[in-house]
Amino acid sequence: MLIKTTFKPAWWLRNSHLQTIYPALIRKTSTPPDYRRERLITPDNDFIDIDYCGTGTQPLVMLVHGLTGSSQSGYIKGLQSILLKQGFRSVVLNFRGCSGESNNTARCYHSGETEDIDFLYQTIRLREPDTQIAAVGFSLGGNVLLKWLGEKGDQVTLFAAVAVSVPLLLGICATKLDKGFSKLYRLNLLQELKLYMQLKLQHLESQDRTEEIMKIKALGDLSNISSFWQYDDKVVAKLHGFTDVHDYYQRSSSRQYLKLIAVPTLVIQAGDDPFMTREVIPKLDELSPKVHLEISRHGGHVGFISGSNPFKPKYWLEQRIPEFLTGLVYPE
Repeated sequence: MLIKTTFKPAWWLRNSHLQTIYPALIRKTSTPPDYRRERLITPDNDFIDIDYCGTGTQPLVMLVHGLTGSSQSGYIKGLQSILLKQGFRSVVLNFRGCSGESNNTARCYHSGETEDIDFLYQTIRLREPDTQIAAVGFSLGGNVLLKWLGEKGDQVTLFAAVAVSVPLLLGICATKLDKGFSKLYRLNLLQELKLYMQLKLQHLESQDRTEEIMKIKALGDLSNISSFWQYDDKVVAKLHGFTDVHDYYQRSSSRQYLKLIAVPTLVIQAGDDPFMTREVIPKLDELSPKVHLEISRHGGHVGFISGSNPFKPKYWLEQRIPEFLTGLVYPE
């Protein structure tokens, strides 16, 4: 279902790059109140760190960050604070190695890796069998969320899901980041990914995890990688059992899973997203009856800033996401 968007970009941030860069570089957010971290040991004897906001029995929202993000990303902390005010608890899944400490295996995270989100969901469901649960994912985290929802179908009991700025077709998005101003995003992200791998290797060496160390060293020199096509072929595909980058992109792109989703799901995309082209936006016959597609002309990548006062920007996602969740868990 295609629904009409209510988003109107701030007059002083109509450009897609300004919409993208402003919240990432300018916005200051504080840690939400009633905040705590927990470490979960994964089935493969590694760990993930999760960050809760709120206690009690209120509905719980799982949040999933984007590439090189974490629970400390502004869009995550901002949403957690708003959700708390509106009667929701939340818990952030920090992908492996993204919580401020490298994980204990060569295994990383990627756009198609859904085992950890499923592990988090199953853990919560065992602890709180009657709690109403929702999930929200941003960018790469949105792709992971949609793929997981499609894989599981009616096996998960969520009352709602929201995915924002999703790279629904990974190959197209990787190519878009090779062009024009978008190259700057690619440069920054690849630098962060290379540092992620460097810190991981140092961590594994400090723990004498020889087998895991050899997996990283077998990837070779990463310093000359200059595109996501190269990185995903040399690192992601090799570490995670894909034949090559084409196999990884084909199997991990979430657009093919939209038809299988059984949870009421809102997908929010901007037509001017500098991380992708409009080619990634699915046709209506690719959506399950549970999927609502909301497309705005403007908004950038995880931007969506509105408001008439440059000194008081309004983060529209923090109004739209709770509105969607509230309408399903607290219907009038």
